[in-house]
Amino acid sequence: MEQNAKIYIAGHRGMVGSAILRKLEASGYDNILLRTSADLDLRKQEAVQAFFEKEKPTYVFLAAAKVGGINANNTYRAEFLYDNLMIEANIIHAAYLNGVTKLLFLGSSCIYPKLAPQPLKEEALLTGELEYTNEPYAIAKIAGIKLCENYRLQYGCDFISAMPTNLYGPNDNYDLSKSHVLPALLRKFITAKDAGLPEVEIWGTGTPRREFLHVEDLAEACIFLMNNYNEAGFVNIGIGEDITIRELAELIKEIVGYEGTIRFNTSMPDGTPRKLMDVSKINQLGWKASISLREGIQKVYEEVRGYFQTA
Repeated sequence: MEQNAKIYIAGHRGMVGSAILRKLEASGYDNILLRTSADLDLRKQEAVQAFFEKEKPTYVFLAAAKVGGINANNTYRAEFLYDNLMIEANIIHAAYLNGVTKLLFLGSSCIYPKLAPQPLKEEALLTGELEYTNEPYAIAKIAGIKLCENYRLQYGCDFISAMPTNLYGPNDNYDLSKSHVLPALLRKFITAKDAGLPEVEIWGTGTPRREFLHVEDLAEACIFLMNNYNEAGFVNIGIGEDITIRELAELIKEIVGYEGTIRFNTSMPDGTPRKLMDVSKINQLGWKASISLREGIQKVYEEVRGYFQTA
């Protein structure tokens, strides 16, 4: 990407978009286009087209999406499908019509079949049934991948896609009813330590394995792909290692300095036994995650602990 090129980040207030923005600004890019959802409703085709016609961005990072946890995904199924289809279709089509040089679409590991072999290889897409609870979101993200692939085939657009693993970092969601496992555990241990609680309850057996990538690593990978990858197939982005929920809980307990006990509520569900990305493709391209899980959680803890102490 040329230093003075116009770059549009769709979804710059989210965890992923804000990380890409920080990384670009730190690298000296200052011609960055930003619009809040109040300024530009990405579900409205005419509004999106008018924005692209006026601003003519050269590069587009498509990180905007309607997102949520299991409960939100399963409750607002129509919204998750409609909103995400509209957002990606409007931006990708406007990018084509207005001659965008390159676009990166960001998806999610939930695109893979529920029972796909581990670690998850890019070739596993569309080889089996999806997890029912987040099927609408997954279908929308699969549609985005296929839009990029087919705009490349039919129109020659340099549109690429990347699928990140579980993310954590600045601007994460710490609402215990909506958050993912790592921020939820971090909040639980911080509040338990501050309140002097004797134990922390964690749902399930602690045996499922999960992979976690710091969002700063993801942002770096997105910029790397924008500069170095020009193929039709999408690319997994992850760290290539996983950890049990029990091990994760012990690590967070140690970092926070909580001295009580951990109790696993085995009457509650475990979820998928394992979700690990095969990251050999992006590693072979020349990028590898650099922030270890311990280092990443320590950074996040330093950032958020004061928030929960006063909340």
